[in-house]
Amino acid sequence: MNPSTAMATVVVDELVRNDVRQVVLCPGSRNAPLSLALHEAAVAGRVTLHVRVDERSAGFVALGLGRATGRPAAVVCTSGTAVANLHPSVLEAHHSGVGLLLITADRPPELHGSGANQTIDQRGIFGSAAVAVDFPVAERRTGQNPVWRGLVCRGVARAETGIPVQLNIPFREPLVPTFGDSWPDALTGRPGGARWTTSSVPRSVPDNRVDFPLPARSVVVVGSGDPARATAAARVAARAGWPVVAEPVGTAAALAGGAAVLRGGPLLLGTGALPPSLRPEAVVVVGRPTLSRGVRGLMDRVAVYGIGDHPQWTDPQYVATHVRGWLDEDDLRWVTDHDPTWLPVWREAEQAATLAVEKLLGEETWPTGLHVAREVLEALPTGASLVLGSSNPVRDLDLVSTPRPDITIHANRGVAGIDGNLSTAVGVGLGSTAPGYALMGDLTFLHDANALLIGPTEPRPNLCAVVLNDDGGGIFSLLEQGAAEHKNGFERVFATPTGADLGALCAGYGVPHTLVTTPTDLRAALTPTPGLRVVEVRADRDRLRDLHARLRAAVGEAVTAAV
Repeated sequence: MNPSTAMATVVVDELVRNDVRQVVLCPGSRNAPLSLALHEAAVAGRVTLHVRVDERSAGFVALGLGRATGRPAAVVCTSGTAVANLHPSVLEAHHSGVGLLLITADRPPELHGSGANQTIDQRGIFGSAAVAVDFPVAERRTGQNPVWRGLVCRGVARAETGIPVQLNIPFREPLVPTFGDSWPDALTGRPGGARWTTSSVPRSVPDNRVDFPLPARSVVVVGSGDPARATAAARVAARAGWPVVAEPVGTAAALAGGAAVLRGGPLLLGTGALPPSLRPEAVVVVGRPTLSRGVRGLMDRVAVYGIGDHPQWTDPQYVATHVRGWLDEDDLRWVTDHDPTWLPVWREAEQAATLAVEKLLGEETWPTGLHVAREVLEALPTGASLVLGSSNPVRDLDLVSTPRPDITIHANRGVAGIDGNLSTAVGVGLGSTAPGYALMGDLTFLHDANALLIGPTEPRPNLCAVVLNDDGGGIFSLLEQGAAEHKNGFERVFATPTGADLGALCAGYGVPHTLVTTPTDLRAALTPTPGLRVVEVRADRDRLRDLHARLRAAVGEAVTAAV
């Protein structure tokens, strides 16, 4: 056995012992020792192996696997630009708190700076976004087995705390097994399949708790982040009679705490100045809200108390008065009073807003993104998982859909890029036995089309990807650059229409494609079906800005009249 084969065999064995059972592998030469060891482990049923030819997509597949399983998944690649292509998924994992193992094969030290092919300085290439664990070059001598196993344990232990970790492993040739020579000492692990070194994950409940008064007329806003933190805070809201505005990824956690999660909360907050009866004395922000300008506008007008991670709390506007790490029912003594009229008046406003939304959408020509988001969520079977694309789909769902406690919603809100959204959905589908769904725009879909590139012998997710195709970046229609005074350059440099034929693209990848033109057809297409498929809904982007303006006005008028 040669040194590279010995080290790769030990690394894979220790990964399995550390319960890393989902591995995404990209082909290459320098990572050949790992590829062969992983294939052997997969044949033996010790790991589930997913092979991908695109490293950027592979990184997000691993991210999705981690989201679905709650365990760090690994992505393995060769040296050079292959490593750099993992960077987007590393950034998303870092900012969203998902553990991820990046096992990057490297050239040995003597080839660095020599002009050798596919050789870059990739040690610590991800900077502060990932913990770097550097392996020594394997040599034919005794005493290395404990080092290799111990480094794997260190890397997995850090990833289990919800951060990306890079295991950078240099290999010298030969890179494939050689036969005839035995290894100088035993390469076995601990008895009984145990980890070489065990460690414990720190408890998530910090002692940095609320120690300041909480007004009776408070509103809770739940964004992305630790679901246990959101559920604990939601229990306080339920007991105190506070309304909760929860973004899609935080809805299930808030509902689990028994909170009154408002339908269309961002619409209630984003229609201008709130009526006096709805004006809170404080906003309690749990986690990291990123979607609604209405929520941000509310924070500019009242006291803001943050419940989030320390020292990296979320406060991009620098308006927070207090930030603590935890709020639960033990802290109810800090609630200064109880206003029995506070939650009912918000419920009245919610009802008025809901009726206004239903009336407007009922009169609007189908489809719009708002129609599709609402109907997708309503049609999903109990227990389903839904991955929301960045830009408009996640916001559409946030605006008009009724919260459901019986499905799991994922979204890449750490950095909120459109790269890797479809691959993340593939990973979530592969890591879950539940029916999988995704909702995204056409640019998000096209940006990550290689997520559809799955070899004929590879595991395939049960995933229905719904693509709202309005031929361009609809989100920009709703931003400042979508105003009439910028119309001359808008289409080319912001909307960026592509004219792409999604059906032909799917055919090229061998993925079933359905174009639906009615709500009935859409609901039928969402029936759980094995395998990967794409459902396309075509919409008109030109009326998007006007629709949202009318929606805000209708809700504002309805709420003002109701309360």
